[in-house]
Amino acid sequence: MTAGLFGCSRSEPEPRPTPQPPPSSSAPPASPSPTRPGVSPFTGLAAKPAPVLAVKIDNVRPARPHTGIGAADIVYVEQVEAGQSRILAVYSSKLPRTVGPVRSARESDLELLRQFGRPALAYSGEQSALRPLINAAPLFALTPGQAPRAYFRSDDRPAPYNLYLRPERALAAAPKADKAKDIGFRFGAAPAGGRQVNEHTVRYPAARYTFTWSDTTKRWLVAMDGAPARTTDGGQAAARTVVVQKTDVQPSRFKDRGGNVTPYTKTVGSGTALVLRDGRSHDARWTRTTADGGTTFTTPAGQPLRFAPGQVWVLLTAR
Repeated sequence: MTAGLFGCSRSEPEPRPTPQPPPSSSAPPASPSPTRPGVSPFTGLAAKPAPVLAVKIDNVRPARPHTGIGAADIVYVEQVEAGQSRILAVYSSKLPRTVGPVRSARESDLELLRQFGRPALAYSGEQSALRPLINAAPLFALTPGQAPRAYFRSDDRPAPYNLYLRPERALAAAPKADKAKDIGFRFGAAPAGGRQVNEHTVRYPAARYTFTWSDTTKRWLVAMDGAPARTTDGGQAAARTVVVQKTDVQPSRFKDRGGNVTPYTKTVGSGTALVLRDGRSHDARWTRTTADGGTTFTTPAGQPLRFAPGQVWVLLTAR
């Protein structure tokens, strides 16, 4: 394995940025509040305070199976060019040895990550017009050029799907990255009501995710484009809670090298959501009033909608 880097670039005129708003198999025990000492605000499970590392992960078929996703506290899914999807995995409670394959950042990541304070963001590169926005964002940008010892290329698949990250080395390059803090999630007992559901599918224009409830593992087993989402280091991907967050997805002023417009996913505002936990689905509302604030999820009656303690998947989809 050898070190390397991958990024995207283009020679088109630089676009203006999109305007942004101002600044185990058994279920683990529930935690009443993620803000109490010794409890992760991202999972509701016991954890020591630790810095936040977000990693941009490719999700097209040649990029699978993934590595290190099972160790993430939160897995975000967002739409990218040509209707495809891409993953932003957030780590703090624990770090896997390797994560990947790592790919390039998008403008939407910058707004999404502001609620984490100043985290570290690992990604393979960015188009040149986006670079000034990343440089101005409250985060520690970690590309292969900025943290070369944290990356390597695997020889088991072709580029650009073979770039991997060593998370411990990445965080060593960002020693001042903020530790995990409250981002609005609440954990504990399930709300009353809801609908029993064994399977739920979330569709993007050119990608789909299916979550199937397992009574054995007490988790939602993840499938991508009709196939189980196998990982290289932990079996099939699985979530304790799945959030389908409806938001505005609009064209940005950026394009990829193929001329496809990059979607911009707005995560500040409010809207509806669907929360899957414990084999049931619950209608919800989400609210994030400022970019620096967290995202809260409530029942239709306005009460906090608590997640099941454990890994959370958040799929950001168009209204």
